[in-house]
Amino acid sequence: MPGVISDTGTTKKRKRLDLGQATGNTRNGKTRRTEKSASSSARLGEGILLLERQILESRRHYNKITTLQAYCQDHAAHGERSLTAAVALCRVFCRLMAMGNMSKSRQASDNETTIVLWLRTQYESYKVTLLHLLAAADPGMPSTALTLLMRLLKEEFESLNLASENNWREGTFSSLVSIVAGSSVADVVREEFAQKYLQPYDDVRYYGLVCFSDLYDYTPLEAVTDNVILILSTFDPDLANKSNLDSFYMSDNRQTKNKTSNLAMHRKQAQELWLKILKSDLTKSQRKRILNMMSHQIAPWFNRLEFLMDFLTDSFDAGGSMSLVALTGLFHLMQEKNLDYPQFYHKLYSLLSPEILHSKHRSRFFRLLDTFLASTHLPAVLVASFIKRLARLALNAPPSGIIVVIPWIYNLLRNHPSCTFMIHRKPEYSAALTPEGMDDPFDMNETDPMQTNAIESSLWEIHSLQSHYHPNVATIANIISAPFTKNAYNLEDFLDHTYLQMLGTELSKEIKKPPVVEYEIPKKVFFQNRDAPEKDSLLVRLWDFS
Repeated sequence: MPGVISDTGTTKKRKRLDLGQATGNTRNGKTRRTEKSASSSARLGEGILLLERQILESRRHYNKITTLQAYCQDHAAHGERSLTAAVALCRVFCRLMAMGNMSKSRQASDNETTIVLWLRTQYESYKVTLLHLLAAADPGMPSTALTLLMRLLKEEFESLNLASENNWREGTFSSLVSIVAGSSVADVVREEFAQKYLQPYDDVRYYGLVCFSDLYDYTPLEAVTDNVILILSTFDPDLANKSNLDSFYMSDNRQTKNKTSNLAMHRKQAQELWLKILKSDLTKSQRKRILNMMSHQIAPWFNRLEFLMDFLTDSFDAGGSMSLVALTGLFHLMQEKNLDYPQFYHKLYSLLSPEILHSKHRSRFFRLLDTFLASTHLPAVLVASFIKRLARLALNAPPSGIIVVIPWIYNLLRNHPSCTFMIHRKPEYSAALTPEGMDDPFDMNETDPMQTNAIESSLWEIHSLQSHYHPNVATIANIISAPFTKNAYNLEDFLDHTYLQMLGTELSKEIKKPPVVEYEIPKKVFFQNRDAPEKDSLLVRLWDFS
């Protein structure tokens, strides 16, 4: 029978053979498609290079510039072709500028003038395309567009004789700066612009500061200020004191060298820019960021540090953690730059409020307070006011706050022995004290630390804390009454104590003897013992639960 095949092995073998052939065909198909794609990309690149050669060889092919422009402008559709076309156009326009084909001459005919104007129109369109590509989603395109724009800028200045201050402030560079400072460009592009051009080249940095400053002649958006601060934060602080300003991106800088090679002019422009930023409507996060940069990245650019005082005092008046950061900036300027600010310790003393020992910024505050009062040349009257006020605040503070205050007072008394009289002073009429106590000469409501009379008072608050309910607080409070044999306590060992840590320490202790809770176990807790001779519990006597 012709329709019957009895050899099943042959059938299986034939199926395996068919599967292998199908797999081979699939693989060959994939290989052919890959090779086809690679060859297509190669032909595409060769086609763009061919267009570039034709444009540079003869004027008859100038119209093909529009073909390359179309590839650049539709980046989403052309992808890699757009990148290749952008690079090719950069070479084309740089070559045309170098050969003088984009410069008008007085003897040129009308036809020549028309060609030059058309090339310039195409060139301006190409620059606009590159500015848009700075915000492209493709990771490689914004970086390439930035490099091409800076290369075109260099060729403009060298071949078209545009190396003047107006062209820096109103030409290609100004447009680039405004786009980089805008919200459409990624932070990676801003950082690359700062690291590759603003920092290494003195002329680019100078006119970058000028163009950023020009943005604030109008009302800048919040995002613009954020981006400008980001760019300025990447500057090396040593640039503010760089003595040799001879690294220029433009080789022809005769018209601008007097400014770009002058350190005083650089600092003047940076100071002007920062002042415009500080006077703008800053958000809370922007203000905090500037305060953190103040000491090392902003102050070195200022010739007159007095211009920063208004901003620092306004930031201090905002309260909270911003006050601490503002005082840090003021202290650095006083210590390193000899800034005269007599109200510093008045401001610091005003921060000693009841909330400070309950605040989440308590650890940071005591670190700064330890730094601000570290000098042994401070007046004893001033130091005594800080000691006394914190001792008073400790009476109502949580145990985690008291544990920081007492070692801090101990260290301060060690550094200022003239304040130790506050420990041992007892009133002469102590025997005649009435149950109402006595008047403390310390004035808690006085805002001037030099007028509180704290030096005439005593640290009776620490003596009270020696009877604190928490055993750790009572133990550490006793160090004030003991001889001062220890040089100083390390505050870092006490700053990060919390209720959770203190509770964990108590719970982890080994109980040697069970504590006695109540010597009589009542039969009823919430109700009266009507039929029993025992007394009612305290709860029943105080409240009625029936």
